[in-house]
Amino acid sequence: MSFIDSFKLNFIKDNRWKYLVDGLGVTLRVTLFAVLIGIAIGFLIAVIRSTYDKTGKLKFFNFLANIYVTVIRGTPVLVQLLIIYFVIFGSVRIDKVLVAVLAFGINSGAYVSEIVRSGIMSIDPGQMEAGRSLGFNYVQTMWYVILPQAFKNVLPALGNEFIVLLKETSVAGYIALEDLTKGGDIIRSQTYDPFMPLITVALVYLAMVMFLSFLLKKLERRLRNSER
Repeated sequence: MSFIDSFKLNFIKDNRWKYLVDGLGVTLRVTLFAVLIGIAIGFLIAVIRSTYDKTGKLKFFNFLANIYVTVIRGTPVLVQLLIIYFVIFGSVRIDKVLVAVLAFGINSGAYVSEIVRSGIMSIDPGQMEAGRSLGFNYVQTMWYVILPQAFKNVLPALGNEFIVLLKETSVAGYIALEDLTKGGDIIRSQTYDPFMPLITVALVYLAMVMFLSFLLKKLERRLRNSER
């Protein structure tokens, strides 16, 4: 079969290209909202753990945060996805996109928390003292002085984490969510031609990762220039 015939069979016939387009939309939605959840959870956990490291306070919350980070980082994201879908929400009808967003967001939060915590701990202790001397309490100093500097320092690492998250969403098909990868697999099952649809899926992921990496490098250069 020629390349043109294979292309027509996999993408043109029966409008099979829609599986990829619709799947790409699902992948981007899951990634975007999972990133937001991961940032929210990650910053909260990072503040709790760094506060305990610096002051010894929030001991109980730090204990819970340690359990969360250990469990999430110590188990595969696919297993977490299956547990959330088949165990936690197994007895209720729930949107598969929401399940995927929760699973990947919770997973990402553990990694984001360690990235942000390292950024917070890298800030000179004198910054905290300077904030307190201005009349800020601990929370205000953390919010207005420490976190902005930490965020700037760890932004490249956060960008890399989000690129990894984008690729991790490819396992969402295990809960029958028709994301980009699942769309390619559906075409393969209909045409019995694995090469064209799966290579196309890989190229789409590669293009998205290269685009995000390009934006990340531009951001890194801008941050370096702003420090001069």
